[in-house]
Amino acid sequence: MQQNELDKIFDECCMKHGICSHEVLRDRGSDSSSNVDRSKMMRKASFKLSWWCKGENGDQHKHDIVSFEKGNITTAERSSKQISLKWESDPQTVLILTKPNSVSVRILCAQMVRWLKEKKKLNIYVEPRVRAELLTESSDFNYVQTWKDDQEILLLHTKVDLVITLGGDGTVLWAASMFKGPVPPIVPFSLGSLGFMTPFHSEHFKECLDSVLRGPVSITLRHRLLCRVIRDAAKNEYETEEPILVLNEVTIDRGISSYLTNLECYCDNSFVTCVQGDGLILSTTSGSTAYSLAAGGSMVHPQVPGILFTPICPHSLSFRPLILPEHVTLRIVVPFNSRSPAWASFDGKDRKQLAAGDALLCSMAPCPVPTACQVDSTSDFLSSIHDGLHWNLRKTQSFDGPWELQDIIQI
Repeated sequence: MQQNELDKIFDECCMKHGICSHEVLRDRGSDSSSNVDRSKMMRKASFKLSWWCKGENGDQHKHDIVSFEKGNITTAERSSKQISLKWESDPQTVLILTKPNSVSVRILCAQMVRWLKEKKKLNIYVEPRVRAELLTESSDFNYVQTWKDDQEILLLHTKVDLVITLGGDGTVLWAASMFKGPVPPIVPFSLGSLGFMTPFHSEHFKECLDSVLRGPVSITLRHRLLCRVIRDAAKNEYETEEPILVLNEVTIDRGISSYLTNLECYCDNSFVTCVQGDGLILSTTSGSTAYSLAAGGSMVHPQVPGILFTPICPHSLSFRPLILPEHVTLRIVVPFNSRSPAWASFDGKDRKQLAAGDALLCSMAPCPVPTACQVDSTSDFLSSIHDGLHWNLRKTQSFDGPWELQDIIQI
């Protein structure tokens, strides 16, 4: 197909009623790539994300636009309906990522690989470590594919239709970090100690995967933060180090220094505050149940588009956490009068030192992480905080009313 014909297909596809898979999965930075790369993406399974709600006559239908009628402005309301993924062609390739050093995960992985190949006839990718473990168990697993270098990892989103994770939230974070641009839908199975993003249970993996592969399935679009470090020696804000994507949070702390962290914070062009304390957490709403929660931040539904601004042990009684809108860019600067450098960590790894004059820019990344839901986004979120945190769990108060009321009840 010619380049202009492909562009026409992308422009005219299913954006009328939902979010097209090409819009979610296509890396916009690759528009200048060759026709070969584009044709590879066209061979992937296509799907459509659409809005839905329980009951056609339910009260969950909301206005999606701002109306201006007779001089009156009607406030815009985001749709409260859930997001549903419906395959328009059958998935062909899956990627399985596993938690390392776990015998139970290794056994489950072998069972899942065999079932997906024999029953579903799918192409299967695993990490090089996992492929070596499978071949050690049996040479029959020689059909399992893997990659050789980082360059092949960058092209995985052009080949993989679905990602399956076996582990906890850390495995989901690892899966998301492998995709620097578009991310295929992720089906997370819970095999970790505590999981807020892993609603599926491993003992029912056949039924779960059969339902997901058949579709439709509810999806949570989890926002990521795009983080860039600008050194003091940089000539402008475009001269940055390689961007880093985080699904949970970026943390700026004092490291091993005994001095308070001194950070100047800006939101777009507006000064926010100067942080003096142990540090600062910039979190996504998916990460609101992680480090930010431990530091006193609010728990937020993962599909709420926002950035959590949570201080760590601030030396102030009035420093409360904030939730900022999705469209802002946050700039955290280590001032020249700071007594010590700061340290930034991204989803708990890739730790970088920030010296005086260095800055960290954070904004919402264009490509979210779609994770499959067991029920729907809201039900899974509430179940995770009930089961994982025992949220608001207390003994029910017994009835012990006034004596007059008790006398009436006895009569």
